[in-house]
Amino acid sequence: MIPDSLSLKNETSHNLAKLLELVHPDDSLLFMMHGSPDPDAIASAMALKEILHREKGLSRHAFASTEPFRRQQNREFAYAMRLIIRPMSQVDVSGFRLIALIDAQPSFFSEQYKSIRPDIVFDHHPRVGDWQAQFVDIRPQYGALSTIMTEYLHAACMRIPRNLHTALLYGIKTDTDNFDRDTITEDIRAYTYHSRHANMRLIRRVELNQTPASYLKYFEHAYRHMKYFRGRRVAFLGHVESPDVCVQVADFYLRLIGTYYVIIAGIVQNKLVIIFRGDGYRQDCGAVAQNACGMIGKGGGHRSAARIEIPLEILTEHLHGDLSQESVDCFLDECLKRDKKTKTDREESNPEKETP
Repeated sequence: MIPDSLSLKNETSHNLAKLLELVHPDDSLLFMMHGSPDPDAIASAMALKEILHREKGLSRHAFASTEPFRRQQNREFAYAMRLIIRPMSQVDVSGFRLIALIDAQPSFFSEQYKSIRPDIVFDHHPRVGDWQAQFVDIRPQYGALSTIMTEYLHAACMRIPRNLHTALLYGIKTDTDNFDRDTITEDIRAYTYHSRHANMRLIRRVELNQTPASYLKYFEHAYRHMKYFRGRRVAFLGHVESPDVCVQVADFYLRLIGTYYVIIAGIVQNKLVIIFRGDGYRQDCGAVAQNACGMIGKGGGHRSAARIEIPLEILTEHLHGDLSQESVDCFLDECLKRDKKTKTDREESNPEKETP
């Protein structure tokens, strides 16, 4: 039974019928996630599997991702959901009749996966690139794909298991950053509905259990080498085991009094990862990231969070082979000066009109 708080859209009912026509009884299906699996992608894949397994039956299925887990928190979440997510390198794609791409689009693929043609695509990011699939549902106005999958579950008139309620709530919670990011009424309604049935204690345990002991040395390193200037904190951590190190250090130091935004960089394998975190009020992290490092790196973000990745080959050439603490510190400082200059030039070329 559909709760009064959730509306059933004709678009969802129509798409569900198309989806079920595509899937055969006792079919084989690969649920594929692009990049490192996050809670929204995991929960949405779980929901789609639940719908198709109950409506059609699946003789064979698997969950896979193009990259391993980066965040310990997300790894703990998948474990709590009793979900095995394999690396794509360990999956025989030819063993599945259908491939469903969750929370991503084929245009996001690197060259390594360009040959893969998903049959089903679910996403809530703006459509990018020229590609085709037999079934596509992309709704960029939604804050989380988990909200869309909640609508599908209700269109199918399915009873939702408690662990799926928990997963979908956590997917909405994390992808909307507790509704600090852009959301719509449907996200709030879906979250409210799942909160009545989800295991909130499990979610709290996952959220608290996120920092491995091996990360502690990076917090200390940041404390000793961090540069502070007018509410901005910047630190280079050297070589780190995961991009999640930079994320967790940035999130931690953003909580210090008088801090408006934090920039944490670390070398992960063959690239320099730069994480930007801010209060979303005084600085636009996405704009800072692009102005500062967009010339030699790739990435982006929004007002409160952003990320730039620079190939180590390019960085090494730029710094004449010197990747020392002092050299990278100077590089980050130069990048931020470039951001400031870009803003100044923009203000001078577009002066605000005086108020009469």
